[in-house]
Amino acid sequence: MTFRTTLGETVFKQKYASNQYEQWDDRVNTIVNDICGNRNGTTHHIMAKSDQDHLAHVMSKFQVIPGGRYIYYAGRDPSALYINNCYLLRLEEDTREEWSAVTQRAMSCLMTGGGIGIDVSAARPSGRQLRRTGGVASGPIPLLYTINEVGRNVMQGGSRRSAMYGSLNWQHEDARQFMTLKNWHMMPIGNSGMMISQAKEQDFNYPAPLDMMNISLNYDDAFLNALENKEMPDIFMQNCRQALMTGEPGFSFNFGDKENETLRNACTEISSENDSDVCNLASVNMANIETIEEFKSVVQVASKFLVCGTLRGTLPYEKVKMVREKNRRLGLGLMGLHEWLLKRGYAYGMCDELKRWLKVYKDESEHAANEHCDRFFVSRPRGYRAIAPTGTISILAGTTSGIEPIYAVAYRRRYLTDGTKWKYQISIDGTAESLIQRGIAPDKIETALNLAAEPERRIKFQYDVQKYVDHAISSTLNIPSWGTELNNEGTVDKFAHVVAKYAHGLRGLTCYPDGSRGGQPISTVPYEEAIQKRGVVFEDNSDEQCLTGVCAI
Repeated sequence: MTFRTTLGETVFKQKYASNQYEQWDDRVNTIVNDICGNRNGTTHHIMAKSDQDHLAHVMSKFQVIPGGRYIYYAGRDPSALYINNCYLLRLEEDTREEWSAVTQRAMSCLMTGGGIGIDVSAARPSGRQLRRTGGVASGPIPLLYTINEVGRNVMQGGSRRSAMYGSLNWQHEDARQFMTLKNWHMMPIGNSGMMISQAKEQDFNYPAPLDMMNISLNYDDAFLNALENKEMPDIFMQNCRQALMTGEPGFSFNFGDKENETLRNACTEISSENDSDVCNLASVNMANIETIEEFKSVVQVASKFLVCGTLRGTLPYEKVKMVREKNRRLGLGLMGLHEWLLKRGYAYGMCDELKRWLKVYKDESEHAANEHCDRFFVSRPRGYRAIAPTGTISILAGTTSGIEPIYAVAYRRRYLTDGTKWKYQISIDGTAESLIQRGIAPDKIETALNLAAEPERRIKFQYDVQKYVDHAISSTLNIPSWGTELNNEGTVDKFAHVVAKYAHGLRGLTCYPDGSRGGQPISTVPYEEAIQKRGVVFEDNSDEQCLTGVCAI
């Protein structure tokens, strides 16, 4: 099967192909054999041969694509099949032994190529007296700083920057300090007269607080109770202002029977309450599937594939294995959803036909996974569906990522080669190009930049899709720069009330004000320029680093 775009082929050759001659179909066959087959005769099949053939067929057609770690590690060292993108960690108690242990767990996970997320809410507030030593507690923030520096100095799998996520309960006494940890524009560098943000603009590698980590506040049932009593907690309002200004902290929502599921992976789509849980990802490309009957069969075989992954994947330490056997979390996601809508003439949002497809997604993912687990007498999954951002794998498929709208009709995409060299390529979005070829003018195609003026529309769509997803959805709400007409002090109250309106049905929310962080992997270019320069690969000699980490895999 050929790639839909030149960029997709370039990314495959640069990031995933085991040699210069390997084609996508070769890699697909290696993935299927390593995860579901007999691994070159070293072990037994754990998927029927007919299902393996079907899986290879739909992967070859880009109808389902596993997470980037599956694509990269299949066929390599059989003792190191590190197919999991991310690990979920918790500080389980506030002791020096646990601080040391969780730091070791974080380092061990990062060295496999996976990202991490960590909830540090168990740490005592700063300033509390310590009975054992007579000193005072440092609070959770220094632990996050420590983990951040581990990430700075440990390239994931030796090849790419670390992707990390940190969270803290909204009622923790240190939450207000946590709120402003990434306000680099207000942090002077000694007596130099410069702020950290200015130094970052000149050298993106300049170290800054939590610059390797995305952060969120965890909101629980107490927050919902406050909203029901017509109270808008002040710290939530501050969180909303921060999200509109700098993008962080984000919001992690955990209510009802999921109140303790505060742990997230680096991109936040997998949720758990157990330390050392692990994600397990693949995505169905809705844009490449024409009928609901075909969609059903793809969902079924993809779910079985992920079960096989829980039986074959190598893990970094024993506790992760124990938790995986207990929870067996699957993260079957979707991509190409916006393209699916566009092809059928729908605007970005929920519609009756999409509801029917999403019900198939929900029902068949559970049925097929349970059936496959029962066949091998292993525990059934604690979760089945999670929609990841699918940055790079959606580039391979040439479609829209996750549930995101088309970001831009034409864009400049930066990517890392050999773990050290940044290059960029100007491309036209594959979905947009297909529509343009059908006669639709480029300026008539709805994009994330258009929708930036309608944040409620984006949030409501995530809320509607979440009804069919038992883990979470990783989706970034693009908004205009802070201080502009559509994003300023006067818009904070309205935004807060919109988020509060939908919070009960969300698992999380992330904002990205345009230009709030350097190193954006994608930036827009005029369609006319893209026509002239498309496909040309340029060296990027800047010092910037991509902020997406594992999330772009």
